[in-house]
Amino acid sequence: MSRSWERMVQRNTKQTNSLRKKQGKETLYAANSSSGTAGAGKGLDVFKGRNFFFPIALVLLGIMFWAVSTVSQTEETAGMIPPWVGIVLYFALAALVYFRRPFLKVERARVSTIKFNRERWLQAADIEKIVLSKSAVMIKHKAKRKQWVFSKWLNRYDTAAMAERLEQFGKANQIEVVHE
Repeated sequence: MSRSWERMVQRNTKQTNSLRKKQGKETLYAANSSSGTAGAGKGLDVFKGRNFFFPIALVLLGIMFWAVSTVSQTEETAGMIPPWVGIVLYFALAALVYFRRPFLKVERARVSTIKFNRERWLQAADIEKIVLSKSAVMIKHKAKRKQWVFSKWLNRYDTAAMAERLEQFGKANQIEVVHE
């Protein structure tokens, strides 16, 4: 289905559900699905983590620049752009990175995550294998020599729940699942 068709179906389903709700009837299942399309909500799981280390590093850099700017401040540099602008921007970037949570979205035939401020997805046919361990989950690409690593230690993912869901995903799509 095209995206415009899916949006039209979703819009009409919402209108129908609001009318059915007023009449006291049960709502249609399609509007309650997590992705908004009919039947697609069954196979969608989102595992969210939390990024700590990079925001802490940015805050420490901001503190370091503040300390250096207060020590090395002279009358000659007083008329220049204040160092507070850079320091505030470091703190703002740290807050932005902290509140933008990394995730792994497992759908019926693909997985997706956020990399470099873009959502990247990988079809099941493009996955070579899935490696599950106690503290990390790795998804290895077929074409590229890269792998996605989701760590319990680094980004605070619930790797046990992720491993369980990815094992089901691997069985459903005939992908090799390796336990370490």
